[in-house]
Amino acid sequence: MAEKFNSWENILNNIYKKGYFKTLLSFVNEEYKTKIIYPPKDEIFNAFNLCDYKNIKVVILGQDPYPNEGQANGLCFSVKNGVAIPASLRNIFKEIKREYKTVDSNDGDLSRWAKQGVLLLNTTLTVEKNKRGSHMNKGWEMFTNDIVSSINKTKNNIVYLLWGTRAGSFKSLINNERNLVLTSSHPSPLSARKGFIGCNHFSLCNEYLKQHNIGEILWK
Repeated sequence: MAEKFNSWENILNNIYKKGYFKTLLSFVNEEYKTKIIYPPKDEIFNAFNLCDYKNIKVVILGQDPYPNEGQANGLCFSVKNGVAIPASLRNIFKEIKREYKTVDSNDGDLSRWAKQGVLLLNTTLTVEKNKRGSHMNKGWEMFTNDIVSSINKTKNNIVYLLWGTRAGSFKSLINNERNLVLTSSHPSPLSARKGFIGCNHFSLCNEYLKQHNIGEILWK
């Protein structure tokens, strides 16, 4: 797996030593050898490569990568430029449009957010083609737990956007007195109208960052 990691190295190196991660890595490597797995192997850790640990302002947790060809790029909810925007991401853009009165976005590549300090982390980082959830319960969730716990121990005034049941389960790992934790339903069309649409999370996030003299995120 291609790795850059900038200032994440200390945290990730500690995780690499753990038994569960060695087992996970063996499983993932074998899957890439024998099946079609997304994202491309050199993009698995894009969330870390594109969002420097020193610069984290916001953490968004997704589920697992898109399982369809050409979509997953290692950032939760994101797709490569030029790829049709998936339904959940369309609803995210609709909410941003509603909050900021902006025009629709036709670019689903969220690397522009990552480079501003938004960690776009799936709870499961790989998936077999056309088999959503196929790499759940293989060890990635423990990895994500370790990442969120490490951020919580070492950083304050981070905004956590937790959408849906799986992401919301990480709330117990976060000190909500030192950070802002915002939860809602998932932006999927199946649940977006149950709390995500109208949640104001993007503007609430920027208000919190501004109050703490932290640069706001340009969402639009």
